[in-house]
Amino acid sequence: MNFSQQDVEQIKNHGLDLDEVNNQIEKFKSGFPYVNIVKPATTNDGVIECDETSCEKYIKKYDEYAKSHNILKFVPASGAATRMFKDLFDFISSKTPNKTSQQTISNIEKFAFYDELKTYIDKNSSDINIIENILTDIGLNYGNKPKGLVKFHKYESGAKTPIEEHLTEGAEYAASNNTVNIHFTISPEHKQGFISLLNRVVPEYESKYGLKYNITLSEQKNSTDTIAVNMDNTPFRNADGSLLFRPSGHGALIANLNDLDSDLIFIKNIDNVTIGSLRGDTIKYKKVLAGILVDLQEQIFDLLKNDNQDIDTLHKFVTTKLNIKLDKKLSIDEYKKLLNRPLRVCGVVKNTGAPGGGPFWVMNLNGKCTLQIVESSQIAPDSKHIMNESEYFNPVDLVCATKDFNGEKFNLNEYIDENTGFISEKSKNGVPLRAMERPGLWNGAMANWNTVLVAVPGTTFTPVKVVTDLLNPAHQTKMS
Repeated sequence: MNFSQQDVEQIKNHGLDLDEVNNQIEKFKSGFPYVNIVKPATTNDGVIECDETSCEKYIKKYDEYAKSHNILKFVPASGAATRMFKDLFDFISSKTPNKTSQQTISNIEKFAFYDELKTYIDKNSSDINIIENILTDIGLNYGNKPKGLVKFHKYESGAKTPIEEHLTEGAEYAASNNTVNIHFTISPEHKQGFISLLNRVVPEYESKYGLKYNITLSEQKNSTDTIAVNMDNTPFRNADGSLLFRPSGHGALIANLNDLDSDLIFIKNIDNVTIGSLRGDTIKYKKVLAGILVDLQEQIFDLLKNDNQDIDTLHKFVTTKLNIKLDKKLSIDEYKKLLNRPLRVCGVVKNTGAPGGGPFWVMNLNGKCTLQIVESSQIAPDSKHIMNESEYFNPVDLVCATKDFNGEKFNLNEYIDENTGFISEKSKNGVPLRAMERPGLWNGAMANWNTVLVAVPGTTFTPVKVVTDLLNPAHQTKMS
């Protein structure tokens, strides 16, 4: 592709290089290959189910570990609430009521943000006016805020945002050395809103729990953006002739994760929180997942530090504990290379038909069959029947270990499958374009990690994808 000197300077200033941009354009032309899914991961075939005795053992294991190790809670929180309110925006623009707008209006007093909304509306306000006061800057302006700053839950002490619920979660399962370390990934336009809320509420939570909070923020790096192209795969240009670069989705957050230094990292989306009275399962199973990871990591480190291991022992561990199916035995060095990788333990919930990814056995180009989290867009049409048979769903509930047996950080960029991702059609100022999303954080960006899947109850998965999800029992506090 021929770029002008001005283009090259723009690419360089964006943190990219010409080869990378040319590779992206070639990927637009060739597309991403579908993931070769073999079968769904099921109970006792890729997914572990823990009985109560095992749960207690792993919780105890984690609690002991947390006393002497650095724990971090990583919360992707850069998403705007725009999708959450899509149907309400449609109602404003069309003036035609839809199911979501009608359900919102008829239950308006049940929302945690209602008390604040009341300062902008009265009993004579029209339905349109009420929704406008929820979404626009004449009122709450929620349509232009991130989910993290939307009031989700109502308590006698006041309404709470997801940010505050994550502060509570952090105190209850992610405290170490009397400190709760939480890292939020945010969008630059919302940074001040996060800082203002945190400055106001963190002292309250420190007093409540007797803990110190260490809160850090990061933004998605420009260097992880991808170029946008026209429908003929030539570079898309803005009105001033400059190139258009777009954020490349959740997968880009692997760069943010790679910058962090911690012994154990919990990962959970900003909107997956529940009310306090129902939080018990979340706390319990977060600790169970962490205990399983700690137990497994100890076994891996023992194998790596022992120079006298035999092939049979290594083969059995890799195939049964790390779920890597091999068609032949490897050398000791090859087994140890498989062992010496980042490790993640992922909670999965029973599939109830919700859209999104799930856990599958996947055959890679090297002939290894491993467990992966795969999104529906990565699956070939003629393999959709395998997806439909899936017993479990991916709730984005991960516990990760990103250091090797010497305590050195892995370079997480080395474990990405660059052949995963997808291309979608978007528009800019009414002009159609093609956009590229990099490998997702929990699928392609972690494709070459060691992966263990554990069944967790559906009560630990309570995301808010649309505003009316806040009317579900998981988000409705019974006020006395």
